[in-house]
Parts: sequence; C-alpha cells; structure tokens
Amino acid sequence: MEMGFSWVCSILIGVGLFALRWILSNVNSWIHESKLGEKQYLLPPGDMGWPLIGNMWSFLRAFKSSDPDSFINSFVSRFGRTGIYKAFMFGRPSVIVTRPDTCKRVLTDDDAFRPGWPASTERLMGRKSFLLIPFEEHKRLRKITAAPVNGHEALSVYMKYIEENVKSTLGKWSTMGEIEFLTELRRLTFRVIMHIFLSEEEEHVVRNLEKEYTAFNGGIRAMAINLPGFAYHKALKARKNLVARFQEVVNERRKRRLENQPIVKKDMMDLLVDVEDEKGRRLDDEEIIDVLLMYLNAGHESSGHITMWATILLQEHPKIFRKAKEEQEKIVKNRPPTQEGLTLEEYRQMEYLSKVVDETLRLINISLVVFRTAQTDVKMNGYLIPKGWRVLAWFRQVHMDPDNYPDPKEFDPSRWDGPPPKAGMFIPFGGGSHLCPGNDLAKLEIAIFLHYFLLGYKVERRNPECPLRYLPHPRPKDNCLARIIKVKNP
Repeated sequence: MEMGFSWVCSILIGVGLFALRWILSNVNSWIHESKLGEKQYLLPPGDMGWPLIGNMWSFLRAFKSSDPDSFINSFVSRFGRTGIYKAFMFGRPSVIVTRPDTCKRVLTDDDAFRPGWPASTERLMGRKSFLLIPFEEHKRLRKITAAPVNGHEALSVYMKYIEENVKSTLGKWSTMGEIEFLTELRRLTFRVIMHIFLSEEEEHVVRNLEKEYTAFNGGIRAMAINLPGFAYHKALKARKNLVARFQEVVNERRKRRLENQPIVKKDMMDLLVDVEDEKGRRLDDEEIIDVLLMYLNAGHESSGHITMWATILLQEHPKIFRKAKEEQEKIVKNRPPTQEGLTLEEYRQMEYLSKVVDETLRLINISLVVFRTAQTDVKMNGYLIPKGWRVLAWFRQVHMDPDNYPDPKEFDPSRWDGPPPKAGMFIPFGGGSHLCPGNDLAKLEIAIFLHYFLLGYKVERRNPECPLRYLPHPRPKDNCLARIIKVKNP
C-alpha cells in the first residue's frame, strides 16, 4: 500500500516537473507571439528559451565551451537548415539569420532594417557611433571621414609610422624572453592608432589610455549589470574617462584654431575637427569622440587579434608560411636600391598574404554577429520578421558552414584562389551602408606586421594546446604566452 502510494507520488512529481518545464519554456512565446495575432503562425521555427533570460544561457554556455558553434547547430538540428530562426536574445524577441542570402538582405536593406544593438552596447559606444546612427547620417559621416582614414594619401602617411613601430617592436620582443603575445600586439596596435588619431607619443599616456580602452571593450558584449565588480560597470567608467580625455584634446584643437596657432603636424583629430560636408556642416564634439571610439575598435582591437591569429596559423602551417615568405622576399628583391621601406604599391602586390589575412578573418570570426531591428514587417524566405523584433546576422555561421566553405575549420588560403565569393558569403567587416569604416587601415596594419615577421622572426608558444575563450573575441586563455625569436635567413 505504502509502496503504491510512493509510486503514485513519484509519478505526480514527475508529471508536475514536466508541466512546469513546459510552461516555463513557453512563457516568452505566449508573451511576445500572442501579440502578433494570426501573424505568429508565419514566424520562423525556433524557440524563445526561458522567461527573461531567453536563449542567453545556452548561448553563453556554448561560447564558454570548446564548441561555440553548438549554439546555432542546436537550432539547425532541431528545426532544419532554414537559415532563419526565432529566439529571445539580449532581452528582446529576435530572429537569427545564418545564410549568405539572409545576412545580405539584413545588411543591405536599409528601408527594412536599422541598427538594433542592445541598449547596453549603445550606451557604451555613444549615440553618434557608426554602429548606431541611421542610414543617412551614417552615409554622411562615412563620406567625410573616408579620405582621412582610408584614403590613398592617408594610408601612405600612416604606413611609415606603422612600419617603424613594427620593426622596432619585433626587435624589442626578441630580447624580452617570454611575453603575452596578444597583450603586446594590442599595445603595439593601440600605440599606432593613438599616433594616427592624436599624435600621442608619451608611453605612460598611451599605456593609461590603453588600460581604459581594454576595460571599455570588455563591457561591450558583457551582461549589462551596472554594479561594482562587473565588466559592464568597469566599461562605463572607462568610457567616461576616455571621453573626458578626448574632450580635452578637442577643446585644445578648437582653441588653436580660434587663436590662429600654426598646426605643425596634422593628425586624425585635426582632420575630424576641420572636415566639412558639401553643405559646410562640421562634426560636433560628440560626433568626433564617438567616431574616435569606433575607429579605435577597428584599428586596435580587431587588428591586434587578427594579427596574432594570422601569425600563429602561419607558424602552424609550414607550407603556407614558406609561400607567404617567398612572396615577401620577392617584393624586397624587386625593390629599387634607393628605396627604404614599404610602399602602398608593394602592399597591393601582396596577393597571397591578402588571402592569408582573409582566411584568418573567415576562420577566427572576430565579429560573430551584428544587430539590426526590423522597421516594418519583413517577409524573408517564406517567414515573417515582425516589426520591432531584433535581427541577428550570425556571421560566424556563414563563415563556418560547410555548404559555403568545404572543411571550414581548416586554415586554407588557397580557397581564395578562385573568383570572389558571392555577396553575403564573406562578411568579416559587415556589409552594406554600415560596412566597418576602418577595414582598410586594419588590413594595412596586419599586412605590415606579417611582412616583417615572415622575413625575420618565428614564434615559440609555451602552451600550443591552450584552451580558447570566444567572448568578446576568440583568443587563447593565456593570451598566447610565447617567445619571439629572431631568425637568420640563409
């Protein structure tokens, strides 16, 4: 009798737990889909996760594991290869798009989609950041800042400074013993970008600003918990300090102009203060500062990580290393005897090295996703994206899908030997009107470093099998502890 009663209780408890789980897993759907009426039946397949947290727990669990792609793969295995899935991400009902055609549409259709980053990211990046401003304002800012950042004349000027710093820094590293290769690379790229923007040379000033920027960047993809000890709280404090420092510089540059003081050496800050559009409108202080923060990310954070990974991947693939090195040696051999240093023309001759960089960008996926918001109801691949829902263009899945790239986990620059990939297949810098504005400068930095590394150095890692962290960017947990060794060429 008692055993029978216990058995019945166990069944009831099991049924109750199952029912509770079912209710909790459907709460978000009931709240957000029921508002759509009949439209809810046109939503793409997927699930909305748990109340409040949605799918964030499974997202963070996947990206803290050794298999970050398991997050999207779980949608594919459960709902098929539709390339479009509903979810609840970063506090809002969302649609994730994972195929070249769907990502292309989201990135290029400015009438249907506008920037839709999480509020926490918006607060950090600033109201007038390239990431957040509407299409027309973005177009204006890109137009008036394109030449000062990525123009032929600007890149020619920056090239010499980048080259000098790379050569001296590689030599210094080779005498230092073991270093955190990634940390030192980020310091190098930060020093370069600070010189380009502010002509800042004093090492202690650059170091202090680099610390602030590291804290700032650490909060961009962190949980928006504004309490002491949390990354987001530290990032907000860092942004405040960076803005205060940049505001001091802006005030100083404007004062010089009012007093007609001569400008001995123009840097990016001077160009941003002086530049104007066809209507004679100039950038205000907030625009200048938010533009600076955006370019810092492209010219420092991304280029530092990609440079590290390209160096490691070259070192791990001797045949690819030799081919890339032969190309650089040929460039030097064909150089006029009176020429000192690299030129932009030589940089553009680095065809194989460019494929190495592109393959690194594809494989590493520094930017795994971008955020948009549907401005109207949008039909896509037979499904509905409701107005106001967030849309996540999942770059990582595009680059790691074997349908797009055979053996996607293999580092293979030769996959770029054929015609360029179709639109939407290669999107490391985004696309459309919101294409990353600093991509040319970042790729130039990477190529100059690899040129000198290939010609005279090698890396010996302490922990070649070191586990990886994938947020906010993929990197070894030990920040690539290694020795940089100068080699003698035969």
